Amino acid sequence: MLANIGSYGLSGINGFAVQVQVDISNGMPSYETVGLPDAAVRESRERVRAAITNSGFAFPVNRITVNLAPADMRKEGSLYDLPIAVGILEAAGVIRPGAAADRLFIGELGLDGGVRPVSGVLPMVIDAYARGCGHIIVPEDNAGEAAYIAGMRVIPVRSLRQVVEGLRGEDTLEACPARAWDQASVTYGADFSDIKGQQGAKRAAEIAVAGGHNLLLIGTPGAGKTMLARSIPSILPNLAFEEALEITKIHSIAGRTKRSGGIIAERPFCAPHHGASAAALIGGGANALPGEISLAHFGVLFLDEFPEFKRDVLEALRQPMEDGVVTITRANASATYPANFMLVAAMNPCPCGNHGSRVAACACTAHAIARYQGRISGPLLDRIDMHVEMTEVGYGEITGKAAGERSSVIRERVNRARDIQRRRYEGQGVYFNAQLGNTGIKRYCAPDHQSNMLLKEAFCKLNLSARAYSRILKVARTIADLNDETNITPADIAEAIQYRSLDKHSAQI
Repeated sequence: MLANIGSYGLSGINGFAVQVQVDISNGMPSYETVGLPDAAVRESRERVRAAITNSGFAFPVNRITVNLAPADMRKEGSLYDLPIAVGILEAAGVIRPGAAADRLFIGELGLDGGVRPVSGVLPMVIDAYARGCGHIIVPEDNAGEAAYIAGMRVIPVRSLRQVVEGLRGEDTLEACPARAWDQASVTYGADFSDIKGQQGAKRAAEIAVAGGHNLLLIGTPGAGKTMLARSIPSILPNLAFEEALEITKIHSIAGRTKRSGGIIAERPFCAPHHGASAAALIGGGANALPGEISLAHFGVLFLDEFPEFKRDVLEALRQPMEDGVVTITRANASATYPANFMLVAAMNPCPCGNHGSRVAACACTAHAIARYQGRISGPLLDRIDMHVEMTEVGYGEITGKAAGERSSVIRERVNRARDIQRRRYEGQGVYFNAQLGNTGIKRYCAPDHQSNMLLKEAFCKLNLSARAYSRILKVARTIADLNDETNITPADIAEAIQYRSLDKHSAQI
């Protein structure tokens, strides 16, 4: 007897429909799975066998063939356990033929028959709903994220027996209520008002966030680089629901939402250790899973101790920073993930860390300083829009009782600037200034005569590249937006040039 059960699979961040076909025929007892299954899918045989038996049903002692169609798409993971078990029970006559025809099934089975959570549920539910599917049965722990897709009837289940009894009409499989997305509960661990002094660096961070620009903080140990970077999430612009869905899709594929209970409500902040490999940062592994740069999509990727990262790891950032996507290719898998992140990096100015310090002498030679800063290649440095120098905070600033500006106030200015940019670039596929291409720069960042003279002088004195020139214009455009100015002024250009600190040092050396 043949049974057809609907399920789903993943290719990158997109889902695709899978038909689980189970055939039980006479012959020597055997169990065969076909349709490009990976090891986890092939191992489902033992999980399914034990789950069916321990749920109180008889496992067929016949020839069983399981086909996962389409046969030319690789099937990965344990999410096919539940549909395979349902298919076997339907083909064996335990479930009425056609009882599962209008539903999709996703879930891993435990040996006791329990339904366990799986990765990647959200992108599969989104694609299934777009294709007209209205019912999906998922593990109870995955229902939280799936319930945000309005119009999809999401049925959470705890066990295989519950599923079978529901399909046989012995129990009711109730859908969980649809959930509304809410950002009201978002809290932040750090606030800009807690940062003493460093007004210039805080201003630079505000500009970087307002335009989505990459930011490099250079300063002596204890200057507050890490504290400033970890406070940036508190001034990031409000997250739109469409952005939240895309972020959650990536985190769902990486298995980070199995027990979180819903859609991510805040922009991600990823801070990998400087010992991280290229695969951890860019993505990879046998199944081409997303890395830190994709997990930081629409958020911040913070790289502390920037020069201590391996050179090949840093160089791997260049293309994703430019393109906003990363394609990972492995022998048995290939996937493209979005990687539209804001890079925030922090580094000491020299090996001893005291170059430019007001309280400690630097013991490094000019050659040692140049070699240390040279660990960050010119092409990568070119892709970082703003370089900001920081030094120690004075005793008076540390002990001062005057409260700094709160993050909520800064975030309001950032939101206004982002709104200006959204309206300006509406319908062009550009959402903030850092995404502007050459055509957009010519149209929206055209400097006047006085600004041109400033740029010409900086270009010659600092030995700027064409990319650095473009990034100065984009930063100036953001400064103008924060000041609610229609046109870029010479003061905006002058401030943007100040944020090319390492270019100045390179020119001096």
